Amino acid sequence: MIGRTLGAYFMRRYLVITFWFFTGIFGLIFIVNFTEISRRVGDLPDYSLWWGVTFAGLQTPFIMQQAVPFIALVSGIATLISLNRKYELVVARAAGISAWQFLLPICIGALLFGLAALFVLNPIASFGYERTQFLEANIRGGNSTPAAGGEAPWIKQRVGETETYIGAAGVLDEGLQLVNATFITVGPDTDAIARLDAERAFLREGEWQLQNARRTTRGNPPELMEAVSVPTNLTPEFVLERLASPETIPIFQLPRKIAAARSFGLPANNFAMHMHSMLAMPALLVAMTLIAATVSMRFARMGQSSAMILGGVMAGFLLYVVTVLVKAFGSAGFVPPVAAAWLPVVVAGFFGVTFLLYREDG
Repeated sequence: MIGRTLGAYFMRRYLVITFWFFTGIFGLIFIVNFTEISRRVGDLPDYSLWWGVTFAGLQTPFIMQQAVPFIALVSGIATLISLNRKYELVVARAAGISAWQFLLPICIGALLFGLAALFVLNPIASFGYERTQFLEANIRGGNSTPAAGGEAPWIKQRVGETETYIGAAGVLDEGLQLVNATFITVGPDTDAIARLDAERAFLREGEWQLQNARRTTRGNPPELMEAVSVPTNLTPEFVLERLASPETIPIFQLPRKIAAARSFGLPANNFAMHMHSMLAMPALLVAMTLIAATVSMRFARMGQSSAMILGGVMAGFLLYVVTVLVKAFGSAGFVPPVAAAWLPVVVAGFFGVTFLLYREDG
């Protein structure tokens, strides 16, 4: 009974500290994001304070999703240091409770935090990320094109003897709608025939329907067209896999999207990598907690904890960098997505357990 009560107390302490860290970082990111948005689009005619607040509020959960591992690491360190400074861990050890017994509830708290990030934060972040693409395209109108900065992806379709290169600032409705789309048609002699810039492009059966398009041909002034059709043989699954960001798709829909893309012969490595990295999130947070325990569980005197805390933060940052690097290899297809997502987590978990076994049990 005493062990269960003490475990619930440790878990509650961890979850409360995590909540306040999460809330504080959320507020900080919201303020910084709102300031950046106001600087970037504040001079556009349709911009308003409410629009900026809405945009920042929708985009902040997506950014928070990237910060979750660091929140778990810092929360674990802060929880164990606070328990140490109040001599609660010292008393627990004196009562015969091992390190594994009071680390277990904290690890369970990290696991619950990871599950909340996976099943609650991720769908909110995906919805917000997609809506921000739509909102920014609306407020910019025709002022931005997918070629700006060379960051937007392109796809190619071939119909008859012509090829069309398609790019977009955003992909909505599961690949059925492009925002701020650009269509560049090239003839058999590789010379550009025409360029179409449209506010919206809708994928229908056998054609793209472009709205509010501007047609540009060589030697002629641009021509504004309310509606124009471009023949196509593409499917929504192909467009979604090639143009859409995996972050716009909630974790619940990713398996179906991956299966649909692969049924058309597409690798879908980006989507598979994102899905497995999200599924590995709870285990990653537990690994972060074990790393936090290696540097903050021993009672420290004379300010020695500062160097240990810095070492723990650096170890967590190194794990995050390795995770992102391996994720890039998995998205490119050099490493299977399952291995790329889970291998760093498993190695970090073994490292934490081994270090604690050496320190606690000799």
